[in-house]
Amino acid sequence: MNHYDEKHTRVAGRAFAAQPPARGQAFARTWWGRAWLRALEDGALDNAAVTAGRRLARAGGVGAMTVRPGRVTAVVREPGGAAHRADVLLPELSEEEWARFLDVAREQAGHMAALLDRELPPHLIEDAAVSGIDLLPGLGDLEPECDCGTWDHCGHTAALCHQVARLLDEDPFLLLLLRGREREFFLAELQARGSASASPTETDARVAEGVDATEAWATGDILPPLPGLPGLPPVPGTPPRLDTGAAAAPGIDPVALEHLADRTAVEAYRLLANVLRGDVRGGAALTAAQDAVRLACAAPAGSVTDRLAEASGRGLEGLTTAVRAWRAGGPAALAVLDEERPVRGAALARARAALETAWEADELPSFDRHGNQWTVPGEGVQLRPDPDGRWWPYRDEGGRWIPAGGPDRDPAAALAVARLETETEDAQRVEPVRMKSADGKEV
Repeated sequence: MNHYDEKHTRVAGRAFAAQPPARGQAFARTWWGRAWLRALEDGALDNAAVTAGRRLARAGGVGAMTVRPGRVTAVVREPGGAAHRADVLLPELSEEEWARFLDVAREQAGHMAALLDRELPPHLIEDAAVSGIDLLPGLGDLEPECDCGTWDHCGHTAALCHQVARLLDEDPFLLLLLRGREREFFLAELQARGSASASPTETDARVAEGVDATEAWATGDILPPLPGLPGLPPVPGTPPRLDTGAAAAPGIDPVALEHLADRTAVEAYRLLANVLRGDVRGGAALTAAQDAVRLACAAPAGSVTDRLAEASGRGLEGLTTAVRAWRAGGPAALAVLDEERPVRGAALARARAALETAWEADELPSFDRHGNQWTVPGEGVQLRPDPDGRWWPYRDEGGRWIPAGGPDRDPAAALAVARLETETEDAQRVEPVRMKSADGKEV
């Protein structure tokens, strides 16, 4: 009997009714849902099983699901009527790992506030991973069990994984339950630990008092230890405002300088967050044209956008489109927007195979292909694959191809995003950008 069986308040599972078919919809729209599916794709030895599972899930073959610590269970029914019990197992965290996770959650006030407000902040999962605690599954973590007799992932367990990704989109706290903690019990532990740590300790007093430098040098160590790195501030710093009414120096545009300082603070915040999480890899340096697009994402209307449009070499309309691409995926999305490259040989074969396996034969859309652009005739929607095998959705707006959202390895999911028609639905994926030139004309 494990620790949770002894204290039954920690182990209650949750049941979920069967979800309707998901034809033409993405199974995972959040990064944690996509991470769950990525663990399935990386861990399955047979890609055909993953494809078969996606089809079963799309057709509504997964019945009611039960989620409990370390396991999710459902009955999966094939189109011909055969039904199989499928289970997917995920290792539970140890007591020591839960204690460390609670410490990570307490380190930043933003984490605490979000958790107590019943939200699971994405940065908490990333910070926990840096400390060696993985809430999201990795390679080999999703262990399949199915009464069909397949020892590896089969279509039934893969279908169950796809439906779990949909559940995680709606309630990421299910990650805690799968790893061994109910949400309410975890939050109670978090509050209790926060209260217990409020009183000063002897070590805290010694830190405040200080240690003689000569003594510390002689011992070859510093006692008590140096404090850790400060936590990440809740928001980027705000540069001083320059609209003081004083005359600006010749050749200086106060509005442009203010915007540059503001975006520099945001970029510095991003770099600091990466360092505190242990990510020091960085990325390729941006070109001047790419950086102009980055700066335009929050640029004030008027002379600033005009200057950025000129610096990017795109003009105002082109810059508006480029900003939408940047918001959908940064430099990678910008490359997909700009590159009209040929797709040949093995790359073309992989792209065609991905399209053919994403739909049933009678549902596969008709595409007109030009280079790396697959267009559905008469619909004003388009897919563009990138060299990493991801598909980017595009939509025709007024004769221009506009990015409609972020990438997806499933071309059917990417096309479903491109087909979204209302402005509200589109705004949920890529926020519309409206710019004005210096003469006040809206673009």
